[in-house]
Amino acid sequence: MRTGDHHLAGGSDPTDLTDLTDEANYERVRLPSRRGLLRLSAGAGLTAGLSAGLPGGLTAAFGPRPASAAAGIVKPLPPELFIPQGTNAEMRWEAMRGQGYLTPADRFFVRNHVATPLIDARTWRLRLWGTGLRGAPAEDRPVEFTYEDLLRLPSETVTAFIECTGNGRGFYTSQQGQEVSGTAWRLGAVGVARWRGVRLATVLRRAGITPEAVDILPRGLDAEFVDKGENLGRVRRPLPVAKAMKDALLAYEMNGAPLPPDHGFPVRLVVPSWAGIASIKWLGDIQVADEPLFSPWNTRYYRLFVPGYPEEGSAPLTRMNVKSAFELPWEATVPARPHALHGRSWSGNGRIRHTDVSVDGGRTWRRARLRDRHPNPRSWVRWDLPWRPERPGRYELLARATDETGAAQPTTAPYNTLGYLFGAVVRHPVTVA
Repeated sequence: MRTGDHHLAGGSDPTDLTDLTDEANYERVRLPSRRGLLRLSAGAGLTAGLSAGLPGGLTAAFGPRPASAAAGIVKPLPPELFIPQGTNAEMRWEAMRGQGYLTPADRFFVRNHVATPLIDARTWRLRLWGTGLRGAPAEDRPVEFTYEDLLRLPSETVTAFIECTGNGRGFYTSQQGQEVSGTAWRLGAVGVARWRGVRLATVLRRAGITPEAVDILPRGLDAEFVDKGENLGRVRRPLPVAKAMKDALLAYEMNGAPLPPDHGFPVRLVVPSWAGIASIKWLGDIQVADEPLFSPWNTRYYRLFVPGYPEEGSAPLTRMNVKSAFELPWEATVPARPHALHGRSWSGNGRIRHTDVSVDGGRTWRRARLRDRHPNPRSWVRWDLPWRPERPGRYELLARATDETGAAQPTTAPYNTLGYLFGAVVRHPVTVA
């Protein structure tokens, strides 16, 4: 029988002995040696137990795909809500105008490596195995939880954003004149939802996690990902035990309803404030290890590769940075009369302290009014500002947020070849007619 909701606490877990949300700390704790990392990241078979196949006997029923599906996405993608991006779908920011605090599931962005799988919750199993569990259960003899098992455990609720690490990537080229690789998102690869599920810590403890456990490796049930002809296996990315035990959630509901297929049904991981790749969808198994784990998603991807950096790049990316967006169409045309500009700002570092807005390309700035009196540290804050255009013509609207740590959006974003973490102030073009 399901129990009442509890809310994820913001305090530190006793197992969180060092702040592994800090990239430098994370790198020092996890990596045995830089030479070893380079050797491990050379191919898809990165460490023992990371074979592309699923644990033996896992049952996933893939039903027929709707005829309306686009690029492997199940839900409809009406052009007034989404910008298609290959296997992905970017939310149009004007679609959030008047939608309240949460992003409705019908307009939540989709980030897929391959097609959305259709999975039968009745035969689905979550399997945990590895040297970080008591008795070190093997991949073919794991600890198992059914969907009903999870529903019977104490439930938790957290409102948090999930954001693609490449959100804003297109502005490296269009605004800074720099070539990067990857999906050319504007700012619509982010959404806020109310997630409900079971604490990952609860399941790990029931599975028998040991004090020696260092990393976990959640793996999805989507098809194997092939990059430039190389099969990298199913999407998986290590997560330090400290973060897993602190506030990660095994979510089975989104905004009060079961997860839609495109957003991870039957169960997904939600890792608040971290890069979206950490929040693995369609979760199938979790390796728990007493040594650092590696995959392409924390070695060749989701690091900063910059001229002058070591060959292996930066530390694995963890927290997201500060961003702001206007609830307006790109290249919007608005009538020459007073307006209320609306937008939202968010940060992986915590609450937004204030957002400043410029309507003249950055020459002058005014403080926006924050509409949410108690901003959520894992979510965004809504804001507005009155604007009376002086005359018809072209304008550039800018929004610049500052979070509670003092981190603010810069004028330009530091370059990296994969276009991650664009956090600069975006110049939003508008025409007043």
